[in-house]
Order: sequence, then C-alpha cells, then structure tokens
Amino acid sequence: MNRKKKEVTFYILTVVCCLVAMTIVVVAALLIYDKIRDRGEITQEDSVEANADVEVISYSEEEVNLMIAEAISSTQNTTRTQVSAEILSEIQGSLESGVSVVETLRPLYPDHIVVVSNGQFHFVPIRDDLKQHSLLQENLQVLENGELQYLENGEVVSHKGIDVSRYQGDIDWEKVAADGVEYAIIRVGVRGYGSEGKLVLDEKFEENIQGATAAGIEVGVYFFTQAITEEESLEEANLVLEAISGYDITYPIVYDVEKTGASDGRMNQLTVEERTRMAHIFIDRIEEAGYTPMIYANMEMWSVLIDMSQFEDVEKWFAYYGTELYFPYEYAIWQYSDTGRVDGISGDVDMNISFREW
Repeated sequence: MNRKKKEVTFYILTVVCCLVAMTIVVVAALLIYDKIRDRGEITQEDSVEANADVEVISYSEEEVNLMIAEAISSTQNTTRTQVSAEILSEIQGSLESGVSVVETLRPLYPDHIVVVSNGQFHFVPIRDDLKQHSLLQENLQVLENGELQYLENGEVVSHKGIDVSRYQGDIDWEKVAADGVEYAIIRVGVRGYGSEGKLVLDEKFEENIQGATAAGIEVGVYFFTQAITEEESLEEANLVLEAISGYDITYPIVYDVEKTGASDGRMNQLTVEERTRMAHIFIDRIEEAGYTPMIYANMEMWSVLIDMSQFEDVEKWFAYYGTELYFPYEYAIWQYSDTGRVDGISGDVDMNISFREW
C-alpha cells in the first residue's frame, strides 16, 4: 500500500511541476516516459508472446507528440491552445481527485487498452479481428444500491448473479433467491501456492451447490488454478468433473486464471504461451465431458498475460471493478464488484451481471 501511495504521489508531483512550464505534449510524454525510464522500456518480449500479430507498444516521444497533436487537431470549434489547456486541466483534476494514472491516460489512447502489468504501462492495440462486444455505455444502469443492470429498449436484459466460496460462510439461499439473484458460480476448490501445489476442495462447495439448487438458483462452478504443467491442469479439470457429478450444472464451468499477489504464486512465472496452454488443457477436458467451459480473468490477464486470440470460441468472464465499459472484447459475464451486499449473506460478496443465459 505504501509503495502504491508513493507511486501516485510521484506522478501527481510530476504533473503539477509540468503544468507550470510545459505543454500538454510534454506532460503526456512525461507521464509515459518517466514510468518507462524508471522501470525499464517495454519490449516485444513483454507482449503476447504466443501471437506474432500482437505487439505491446513502447511509444517514443515523437509518437506521443503525434498522437496528442492528432487528438487536439481533431477537436472542432476551439483553438489548439484552448484544447491543450482543457486537457491539462482534466489531467490535473483527475489526478487530484484520486483517479489513478492509468485511468487518466486511457482517454488519450482510444485505440489501445492501457493497462499496468509488472510495474510497467502497456499500450495494447485493440484488434479488429477479435470479437468485440456491442454493449453501449448509455444502456448501463447503476442502481441506488450499487448494482448494475443492462437495458435494451428500456427493458432489463442482464441477469443478476454472485460467485461464492467458503469465505462467504453460511448462506441462506432462500433469502439470496428472494433478493433477485438468478445464478451463482460456486467455487469447487483451489490449488495451493508453493512447490507442492496441493489440491484442496472448498469446504462449503457441497453445501452451497445444494442450497442454491434447492432455492431455484441456476449454478455454475469455478476452480482457482495454480497449475504449471499440463498434467496438473488436467488433474484440476478431472477433480471438478468428479465433484459436480450428480448435480445439475446449468451455467459454465470456469477456469479461474489469476495472477496472485503472493510471492509463491506458482503461475506468476509462466510465459504467455505456457499459461495459454494450461487453460486449453482444462477447457478441452471440460468441453469433452459435455459442459460449457469458461475463463475468468481481469484486464491485465486478458491483455498481456494470456493469448486472447486462442479463446475466440470460449465463453469469457471478465473481472473489472467499476461501471465503465472500457474493455472492448466480447464477454458473457462481468464481475463488477467484490464488495456487494445480498440478503442471506453476511459481509461482502462478488457481484456479477451476465448478458445471456445458458
């Protein structure tokens, strides 16, 4: 936490100093170049290694100048100086209000996904050859309780869901159903960190899946992977299939691939190619068994840590805590909060909306 605060302070001070004597071009360049210079230049190796068509770009100062100049020149009914001052003011106000540096940069690069990974800013070109969603920001409705709904022609077309594990404790599933939850994705288990990587079933799995089903809630399941070999990934898939035998699984079976903050996270050191292969082993086994597979990942994982092009025909569950439809690619479920509240559950629970049914 202290490290993050220091980084934010550094950028705020940098921008404020620049505001005194520099133009928007220099400010934008500094926001990017100070980071790259301090942490090391982003190279081809930091990109999606498994796909030669994708390159995570490291911008030169000239390229940054050109992009900013084009953005400014495209604005009508105002002068370049006025636009520069407006953008400077927006950047300053954004940072001073607590908005992160990466969120401040994103509007300046509409053709890229701007994401931080391993302490570096990555500018990932948005690919037209990958499936993109057709969701519209104006159709997304934020309710007073913070829940999200998606509307079309004034009608709610999204579906309210949660995902749970042992951390939610004892759940009153009848109350959960009465609170409008239509589906629940229940954790089957995890693979532990460290060299051993022991498989562990979630102690609340059976209780949760039985309770949700009895309450009339549709169910899917997920497994938190730390597989580093093909054999381990297959082992995880088989464990899930054995655990769900006899249950009516209507929503997908999810491969939860996350970069953990733990120093002994086993998957953190995998290459893009290796991580992609692990996912396919799990997915192929689930599909072979007649179920619908899905991958759960956040923006960092989808953009730079796994080869998204290899999963065009796989259902996606996107984790992004906010209300902005920033991520351009197609996904079926959106986990938009990890601090939701639902009747029947004590404490926080992950909130989701899906844009289709299974």
